[in-house]
Amino acid sequence: MFFERVLRMQTEKWLSMKDICKHLGVSRDTVIKWVNEKDMPGTHIGRLWKFDPDEVDEWMKAYRQKQHEEK
Repeated sequence: MFFERVLRMQTEKWLSMKDICKHLGVSRDTVIKWVNEKDMPGTHIGRLWKFDPDEVDEWMKAYRQKQHEEK
């Protein structure tokens, strides 16, 4: 189980802050606000942020749906 998890982590593509901003088309400040205030998934490692694009895309769909329902 442990080795499967390590292998998965090595083969998964993690995005940097710069890359996730490009992926979403938003600024760094917006991403940080979403992480801090809206529970956007991300991992803070020292000074670096890493993001799983699949998790972020799922979060974004749920976030948009929630915003739409609140209107």
